Amino acid sequence: MRLPAYSFRPPASRLPLACAIALFLFALARCSAPPPDELRQIPAPPDVAAAPADATRTSSNLASKVIAAGKGSRHPRPNSTVTVHYTGWTTNGRMFDSSVARGAPTTFGLDQVIPGWTEGVQLMVEGEKRRFWIPAGLAYEGVPGRPQGLLVFDIELIRIDS
Repeated sequence: MRLPAYSFRPPASRLPLACAIALFLFALARCSAPPPDELRQIPAPPDVAAAPADATRTSSNLASKVIAAGKGSRHPRPNSTVTVHYTGWTTNGRMFDSSVARGAPTTFGLDQVIPGWTEGVQLMVEGEKRRFWIPAGLAYEGVPGRPQGLLVFDIELIRIDS
């Protein structure tokens, strides 16, 4: 008995169809995922608009408040390499960057960041989490494409690498 032509396909002829379906499913999954640069938003702290009265201030007007105490007594130096978790907000509560939202801590040299970070992270010890209110002059003042004005960062110093 001979089958009609439309009902019989050798297994090899199904390979292009399987590839097409797999490609379609892959494309569909990519379209439904958020873009890589779209971060999960972390709500701003209630004191994001201004440093509270009990915040500590340095001579450069950098304000900070310890959120969680760290361990040890060693502080990073201005050229230390550190590993941190952080989230940054503008004073209107808009989060503009976060290693926490990306799910991975960041490692960098303190001589490669804004002056407010260089100064502020040196106040910390490993394991400490601190909130900083960084004045515009110690942040990105005048740098196109960067947030302007007073910036607020929650920074957790995970490790002093060097």
